[in-house]
Amino acid sequence: MNLKTLLRPHKTIPKTSWTATSQWSLSLPRFLILIIGLSFFGFGEALLIQSTLGNAPWSVLSQGISKHTPLSLGWSTLLISTLVLLGWIPLKQRPGFGTIANIVVIAFTLQIGTDFFPIQHHTMWIRFLYVFVGIAFIGLASAFYITCGLGPGPRDGLMTGIHRVTGIRVGRVRLAIESIVFSIGWACGGRVGIGTLLFALLIGNSVAISLGLVRHLEDAIQHRWS
Repeated sequence: MNLKTLLRPHKTIPKTSWTATSQWSLSLPRFLILIIGLSFFGFGEALLIQSTLGNAPWSVLSQGISKHTPLSLGWSTLLISTLVLLGWIPLKQRPGFGTIANIVVIAFTLQIGTDFFPIQHHTMWIRFLYVFVGIAFIGLASAFYITCGLGPGPRDGLMTGIHRVTGIRVGRVRLAIESIVFSIGWACGGRVGIGTLLFALLIGNSVAISLGLVRHLEDAIQHRWS
């Protein structure tokens, strides 16, 4: 298999040997894949923040809130995720184990990442490296935790719930939510810059390519044990 085939974007969510049959169906391999995936998501967000070139939209909001409260970035992220989850109630969305894990693990690992990854103020190529590695981490993390089938994260669940209730296209719902979040965060002092733009432009392809990698991994596993 050549590199071009391996990195080809995947348009659907593949079924895997670790995909759950219900949102609360746990096994040790599935649990580990979920936690590792969510941890990479938090570290990816932290790399974007520490690049100082601009955060992902929800981290712009988290950082803006943390500047006006005693909350750290991790606690700010946890608070926002919890409030978003409460928004599921009128939409009659039901969380899964992955939804709850998403709230806790991403907030925890984002805080660890911002505490331990050095801030890059001077060396521009390292700052951009942080951005691109962060986007790659988030894409790969998304592919693994989505294929676990244990429930969407609070933000994704809000998006799909609004789509289901209103009939508005998912892309438009996502754009509206992230535009509002981004604007509030920017007004509160969250960092916006070229990293924010690169995230918006590249995250879709990062997730799609990562889903393709997960599919090839699953094919390799099935071939190995067949």
